[in-house]
Amino acid sequence: MKPATLKELAARFDAFLVDQFGVLLTGSGAYDFAPAALSRLSSYGKPVILLSNSGKRSAPNEARLTRLGFARGSYLTVMSSGEAAYSALRHRIGADLAPGTAVWVHARDGDQSNVAGLGLVPVDSPADAGLIVLAGSLGDVLTLDDYRALLAPAARRAVPCLCTNPDMEMLTPQGIRFGAGRIARLYEELGGPVEWIGKPHPLIYAEAARLLPGIAPDRILCIGDSPAHDVAGGQAAGYATALVRTGLHAELDDTSRAALCENEGAVPDFVIPCFCFDPPEA
Repeated sequence: MKPATLKELAARFDAFLVDQFGVLLTGSGAYDFAPAALSRLSSYGKPVILLSNSGKRSAPNEARLTRLGFARGSYLTVMSSGEAAYSALRHRIGADLAPGTAVWVHARDGDQSNVAGLGLVPVDSPADAGLIVLAGSLGDVLTLDDYRALLAPAARRAVPCLCTNPDMEMLTPQGIRFGAGRIARLYEELGGPVEWIGKPHPLIYAEAARLLPGIAPDRILCIGDSPAHDVAGGQAAGYATALVRTGLHAELDDTSRAALCENEGAVPDFVIPCFCFDPPEA
């Protein structure tokens, strides 16, 4: 868990998998330093993929980043858990998932990109669904008790659930709230079956690796704010990892942050102040 700077790491590695929320984005916008830093990192001529537990597909994520001031040319793509899940679902239609299956998609902003064009039939309630896709959380509006009541009928029928955003917590304008991963965990507690797609699970890393042919795993650096997701997932994929001091655990001091990483069994190779080339003075 060596202190480092983004400038040092940019010169040291050959490709970068960069988290969105907590690294580039706050709960309400972009970190002031992030758009310029991402452009500067891309100027090294090395591939940069934004690896995100967003349940939305790549295109909506890219559109949001553009609205927030990020140059589209500063990264290859957003490899989101939503995009990885869409690819997985597309290959299952007609195999272990019947065309026309009723699907309840739960996402922020009413996003339905997870199932668009797949021949599934969206429904308004999980009680009517043959498949549940948890792509986001309304934890800033609904309580876990609300979700318990909403999901219990489907759990009793063992309706399969695909969690396309495994984050247990999320950044919102109101502060940290529970994420889609916590809702999926609740569904498991109710007896429902859940399949997880996104960090730290392997599928999203396999999808990203396809875009980085010829680059050895030990030459790829994962940058994120979550030991449980970014660090653990990157390490399992064989990549080096760097933890930023911003994001979900920004309020922790270095001792507490180190203890958290130890407790999670996910100690990063490096710790950097933020996703910035000119860190603020301590």
